[in-house]
Amino acid sequence: MKPALRFPMLALGLLIAACGGDGSNGIGPGNQLQVTNAADDFQLQVTNLNNVRETLRYTWVNTGDSASINQATVLSGGTATLTIRGPDNAVVYQSDLTGNGTFQSALSTAGNWSIELKLRGADGDVNFRVQKAP
Repeated sequence: MKPALRFPMLALGLLIAACGGDGSNGIGPGNQLQVTNAADDFQLQVTNLNNVRETLRYTWVNTGDSASINQATVLSGGTATLTIRGPDNAVVYQSDLTGNGTFQSALSTAGNWSIELKLRGADGDVNFRVQKAP
């Protein structure tokens, strides 16, 4: 490579790296993100993900001491991880969302729980629901 081209190429490489140039995308209008966040009932659905790398966080009110989690996700690539924390910030549930079914959280206390969805190179559709356990 000619010396005159080294520095512009290096600068371009640094700019791409600084801007997150890993080719991943964020959630946009075409992904039809739908969130229902009501006391004792939280649901999230997002579709048509294509190499999405994003973390979503929500505060959810649970008037009970545990939660029932229903996962119905279809991914063809990447990962989607759900982490739920009780009011004391302790993890009460964590799972890769490709394991579909209904699961129970650990016991905690009533109050403001946190729900985090971490997408890393995700391709496909994510759907889960968190409800106060009966």
